[in-house]
Amino acid sequence: MPSGLLAELLAGALEDAAERRNVLPLAELESRALAAPPAIDGLAALAPRETVHVIAEIKRASPSRGSLAAIADPVALAREYAAGGASAISVLTEGRRFQGSLDDLRAVRAAVDVPVLRKDFVGDEYQVLEARAAGADLVLLIVAALDQPTIARLHELVLQLGMTPLVEAHDAEELARAADLGARLIGVNARDLSTFELDQDLFGRLADDFPPDAIRVAESAVKTPEDVARYRAAGADAVLVGEALVTGGDPAAGVRSFIAASAF
Repeated sequence: MPSGLLAELLAGALEDAAERRNVLPLAELESRALAAPPAIDGLAALAPRETVHVIAEIKRASPSRGSLAAIADPVALAREYAAGGASAISVLTEGRRFQGSLDDLRAVRAAVDVPVLRKDFVGDEYQVLEARAAGADLVLLIVAALDQPTIARLHELVLQLGMTPLVEAHDAEELARAADLGARLIGVNARDLSTFELDQDLFGRLADDFPPDAIRVAESAVKTPEDVARYRAAGADAVLVGEALVTGGDPAAGVRSFIAASAF
């Protein structure tokens, strides 16, 4: 089970989802999810290619750094990312520590043509249905936050709703658990979500442990094009970047520079 800050974040996300459920009952939410336009194929959008894919993140704040950027207009930022060549947009929907919302996700989904990821601390079916109803194409599932029966159940629901699960691991055991799910899109987060400490070399150490048919995503510890080049050299098919893009001043140029850094 999760510990430290991750446990706090998951508990808060589940409490907030329970409050929303009091307003929008499960049956009505399920109807909205099933009536939503079909999800974009995340695996196709992030399939390995000659250059790295950038999953560009709309991120106002984090527990480790506090406020990062106001982002009054997430739609404008998402369009900048797409113009720069981002293959997907990650939208943080956690409100307590990351200052995100499902409204951000809905707005971004309506504004761009690339897949949109719901990045949150997902622990029950209601949150997965919320993601689909809001237009998400991908949903983050964090191995460290969930026991295996729970993550297997949620992984299957994400697939049944036509979305793509991004299964996040932080060590070899968690990566093996992701593989046991049959996950096709797997991320290694350089940030330990229990302590929020960074290990920039973690992806490289685990790269050979990915299932051969999985798309490999490197998450966190991307500040410069050189960081992207290092991840690409270690075998990353995609990088998920937030802080460097929201604080860099020119999001489209930032995305382009990261993609260019992977061309070798």
